[in-house]
Amino acid sequence: MTTAPTAPPPPPGPHAAPDRTPGGRFVARAAGATAVLTAAGSFLGLVRDQTVAHLFGAGSDTDAFLVSWTVPEFAATLLIEDAMALVLIPAFSLALSRRAAAHGGGPAPVPGPGPVCGPAPDPVRNLLAATLPRLLLALACAAGTAALLAPLLVRGLAPGLADPALAVECTRLTALTVLGFGTAGYFSAALRAHRSFVPPAAVYLAYNLTIITAVLVLHARWGVRAAALGVAAGSAAMVLVQLPAFWRRLPVRPVVRLPVRPRPRRGGRRRGTGPRAAALVGGAVLAPVAVFALSRQSQVLVERFLASSLPPGAISHLNYAQKVAQLPMTFSLLLCTVTFPLVARAMADGRTERARARVERDLVLAALVVLLGAAYVVAYAPQIIGLLFQRGAFGAADTAATASVMRVYALGLLGHCLAGALVRPFFAAARPVWYPAGAMAAGLLLTVVAGALAAPRWGVHGIAAANAAGITVTALLLLYGLGARVLPVRVGRVASGLGRLVLAAAAACAAGWTAAPLVPAPLPTALAGCLLVPAVFTAVALAVRAPEVPQLLTAVTRRFRHVR
Repeated sequence: MTTAPTAPPPPPGPHAAPDRTPGGRFVARAAGATAVLTAAGSFLGLVRDQTVAHLFGAGSDTDAFLVSWTVPEFAATLLIEDAMALVLIPAFSLALSRRAAAHGGGPAPVPGPGPVCGPAPDPVRNLLAATLPRLLLALACAAGTAALLAPLLVRGLAPGLADPALAVECTRLTALTVLGFGTAGYFSAALRAHRSFVPPAAVYLAYNLTIITAVLVLHARWGVRAAALGVAAGSAAMVLVQLPAFWRRLPVRPVVRLPVRPRPRRGGRRRGTGPRAAALVGGAVLAPVAVFALSRQSQVLVERFLASSLPPGAISHLNYAQKVAQLPMTFSLLLCTVTFPLVARAMADGRTERARARVERDLVLAALVVLLGAAYVVAYAPQIIGLLFQRGAFGAADTAATASVMRVYALGLLGHCLAGALVRPFFAAARPVWYPAGAMAAGLLLTVVAGALAAPRWGVHGIAAANAAGITVTALLLLYGLGARVLPVRVGRVASGLGRLVLAAAAACAAGWTAAPLVPAPLPTALAGCLLVPAVFTAVALAVRAPEVPQLLTAVTRRFRHVR
């Protein structure tokens, strides 16, 4: 991976830390390690879904479990993937920037027991002491409340469910994930801010492995409840897999608080360098992030609410289609996951131009990956679903229904990817920003209205189309607002590059769709598509001069020659 040339950055602020931004090799290595572990976790996620589909099919029991899975899905979005990271990574980045500024870029002295006149407290450990104990208490209370209110949650999420009692039992088990996911998300954010990416990338590997084990061992005795128990145990595994690295990087030790005598400025105000890092995880910053994350995840609530009145299995078909279709989006956001701490640190250090260049390139690279994956998913949907799920209780009719829904879902993959990538710079500056929540609310409103109108006539396909339309509107609003409000992103240039990549993806999808029926066996057809779709995508992208494609092709060719 090559690094895009950037203009010379503007002079940093008066309190900026020395420039120690990692280069392209670090980003490439971190992204590579994250990609490998994420791929392994995603593979086990498919094995998990295959196991549940094989043992329980796509009927009422599976629908009940998937309703209970709404709690972990919300918790994961809020506490691992979105809100926790968007709040804590900028806060830890600011603390690290101030530690580097105070100690000339070197490591800060380790605080511990000592005289009152010792070294100044470490801002990173001050942040840890101010936030982690309170967070654990709040998470434990939230988990207990969710378990207590399980009957109300099930009734509100899926009023037309055939067996609400089973869903209530499963929900009381999955409610425990609020504590596990929250702790795991805190660890992940702190480690990524410290540029440690391997343990956070391994969380879903541990999570899915635990679920699979629980289902295989307990399904004969517990039925689908075994899957709910596995989800709860998997959240604990997420914490354990990161605990050693977290303890090494941020050992929990007493923080020395020194009596500082402030020097008053003119007018009686104290001299300072800006808000304390601990204040950046307060309600004023957390509220807009939480509202955005909740609004985004509410799309799943809308889908399941509308699908609960459709024939049994509708929720399951939507779930399996979404899980497979979103795999390209997951991989497309890996680079943004790695570079978000770098963007937050650059903004904390006052290097706005560097942050702008990084964000522009991330948007194009993420779109390239997701569009290539979307083209393949649309062209070979029946073969993909058949190979992954068609066995046991999951029959040919389930494969056809899930594949057709997945093709509709794929139309919104670019919107999902851009929404996930664009929201990061909004919160990288660690100040209250309500614009993303407003953009997401507009997209959610469109999803609700369009889904309510389309579901009675087109069923699950109408629900999936409403999802795609709503998230695409959100992505467009975020792209416009980013350039106008946060970073001087060249919106026209980014949009032009995205349009060229969309054209390449459409051509690759058409070629794959045309060629898929020529080979009757699913496995050879899917494998041939892995060659055909990227080849057509690359050829068309080069022809229309899509951004980043020539550089990536040159880098891959050079690497291949080096290996030989």
